[in-house]
Amino acid sequence: MAYTGDADGRCEIFAWDRSTGNSRQVTDRERGTLLCGIDADAAVWWFDSDRHGQGVWRVQEFAGGPHIRAFVGTPPGRPCGLAFTDRGQAAVAMADESSLTVRMGSRGGPGEVVYRTELPAVLGGLAPAGDVLAICGPSHSGHAVRLVAPGGTTVATLSGAERRVWGLGFAPGHLEPVLLVMCEDRARYRLGTWRPATGLELFPWCAWDTETTARWYPDGERVLLRQDRHGRSRLFTADLLRRTVTLVPTAEGTVLDAEPGADGDIHLIWTDAVTPPRALSLSGRALPGQHDWRLPSFGRRRDLWTEGPDGPVHTLLTTPADQRPPYPLVLLVHGGPADHARDAYDPMVQSLVGSGFGVARVNYRGSTGYGPRWRSAYSEGVGHTQVADLVRVRAHLLREGIGRAGAVGLSGTSWGGYLVLLALGTYPELWDAGVAVKPIADYATAFHHSTPALRFLDTALFGGTPEQTPERYRHSSPSTYARAIRSPLLLVAARHDAKCPPEQVEAYLTVLREGGIPHELLWLDSGHDGYDGAEHVAVLERSLRFLGRALGPAPAPPPDVSAAR
Repeated sequence: MAYTGDADGRCEIFAWDRSTGNSRQVTDRERGTLLCGIDADAAVWWFDSDRHGQGVWRVQEFAGGPHIRAFVGTPPGRPCGLAFTDRGQAAVAMADESSLTVRMGSRGGPGEVVYRTELPAVLGGLAPAGDVLAICGPSHSGHAVRLVAPGGTTVATLSGAERRVWGLGFAPGHLEPVLLVMCEDRARYRLGTWRPATGLELFPWCAWDTETTARWYPDGERVLLRQDRHGRSRLFTADLLRRTVTLVPTAEGTVLDAEPGADGDIHLIWTDAVTPPRALSLSGRALPGQHDWRLPSFGRRRDLWTEGPDGPVHTLLTTPADQRPPYPLVLLVHGGPADHARDAYDPMVQSLVGSGFGVARVNYRGSTGYGPRWRSAYSEGVGHTQVADLVRVRAHLLREGIGRAGAVGLSGTSWGGYLVLLALGTYPELWDAGVAVKPIADYATAFHHSTPALRFLDTALFGGTPEQTPERYRHSSPSTYARAIRSPLLLVAARHDAKCPPEQVEAYLTVLREGGIPHELLWLDSGHDGYDGAEHVAVLERSLRFLGRALGPAPAPPPDVSAAR
């Protein structure tokens, strides 16, 4: 296998041979490496990106040797998909500011352009024979899945305009292209397939009440399903011939990823709130990346449900094990919006709890894992709906005596950072501190400087562009309310962030300065997704010190991990 692992605090690519149990490090770059793949000949592919997220794919033979350009002469871009056939062909999708380009060829060759579109999309799969590509757009769009021949001819289009559709890859080993599909249909998520001869077929015997994804077993006849439900995960195997679904036993917690093997074994990455992610095999076979660390756990876990207008809001609550309530409280706000807080290990949670804070991770309306109705509930407007849920949970925690009045803060990254800024500005009297890391701070400016895919998402959320619906963008933009902030604010931003670009942070900072609003500012010389652990540690330490000053207790020194091994 090829996998991404830790190399002295950086993400790097490794190759592992199961027959010998030996692994070796493939990449070694100053800022780390995240994306990789392995083709039918076991050559390792990895994405060579710069600090802006632009780059090219490179390839190295499994046993080692020189790193060569995957396709010679191709311009750099943002990675938007990598897929392989059974016959030594590869397809690579790259995006620039205006279009997506897909190239096909053999590694080390020129790579022929086989498809180009100006619509936001990614490469979702390549049929084993190389005769059909799956080009996946936003699941709610009219081009949710487009099946095209390598010459660019459209074979079929699956629209998500009336029901969301996701393409999940082609069945291996089949002569006829068989695409796995998940469809949001009548408040359920239904598994199905698309074939050229029969079109889309959904399976009534395989439906789920919350978000579920799937991938093929190597035999092309079974499917491994991973369901996200109420902050936790479940695995199932679906046999398409027998029309049966079988639960795969796993410990309570979160499965971050799972891959079925040809021998029927399943490799997975599992975690829970007190256990760092582990690579596991259901057969018990040793996998790379395992370790004998025994990290200290500081907290107690419980679930909290708070009544709301669209149903109860679920919160994952972690409190100090050695202290009595009420605690200084931090609401740790997840990003997305199509994401959720998980029963998963988070160093920020453990560090806060170890420093005496209670931590509440709220799965506000719009979060995944609670079904289609919850996912689409924006009754109070973009951002304001989610902030309303944070306000309700805050009140519940104070009523229960868990949180301490006068010591309630917010912390979040990306869209979570956006909600932190919006909450501080719209309910300034409720919050006593806020940490916003790489946030959306000025929505209209962010729209004009972000990626085409994010502009498409914003257009759907707001019903148009900033020029078409200016009042909606203004109503949901943190910069509109920045002058009202009265609590200490730490703002962390990245100079090369394509998702939450620096231009819109600068626009927000202008409002703060003109209003004389005190704040702390930390600029990072990186992009939105950092692959270097040192940067994450620096942000965590700065956040802990800031929250400690603002909310009460001084942060405890970090645990000595080496002594706990």
